[in-house]
Amino acid sequence: MSVLYILRHGQTEYNLQHRVQGHCDSPLTPLGVEQAHAAARWIADQGVRFDRMCTSPLGRAVSTLEVVREELMARGEKSLPPVEPLDALMERSYGPFEGGLASDVPAELWDPGESLVPFGGEGSVALRRRIVRAMTEVVDAPGVETALAVCHGSATLQFKKAWESLARCPQDVPLGNCCVLVYEHERSSGQFFCERIVNQPL
Repeated sequence: MSVLYILRHGQTEYNLQHRVQGHCDSPLTPLGVEQAHAAARWIADQGVRFDRMCTSPLGRAVSTLEVVREELMARGEKSLPPVEPLDALMERSYGPFEGGLASDVPAELWDPGESLVPFGGEGSVALRRRIVRAMTEVVDAPGVETALAVCHGSATLQFKKAWESLARCPQDVPLGNCCVLVYEHERSSGQFFCERIVNQPL
């Protein structure tokens, strides 16, 4: 078994303004930075050491990982693996709705099904397939026993839904900014088993 830690990015300016991000981006708020510090403190308190650190290339995810690394090093971590940006960890595209108000999206924001496809957005079936493949690649790499992937809300939700039937902890949990999801991964079957979902108390 290998272990995958999925971390949603910290709060952003668009989160505060209830705007759609998707492939577009906005910076972390001061609270978002503190959420990333809190997530890193929780990770350090568990005694976790990562063999691999991957992130969506979008700025809010990269910035979150930078804060996490800074906090881990401040808490005594001497050697961290390099940062690996992976396009496959990006959030779904919301097409023409990106940057606009979330209330203007003609479907549920995080799980719109296939409603966005006619507008040029990414459907949930394609997103789930993409994110499962990406997370599997992250944790299946040679020599990797424990990996971190910094990701996004809708993408993380689709990964969680893909494996809910095998989960070992309650799944009816909100995926707040900088929540941490912990999965055991069985390489022989390719399956993921959710062990914990931890939201930051901020």
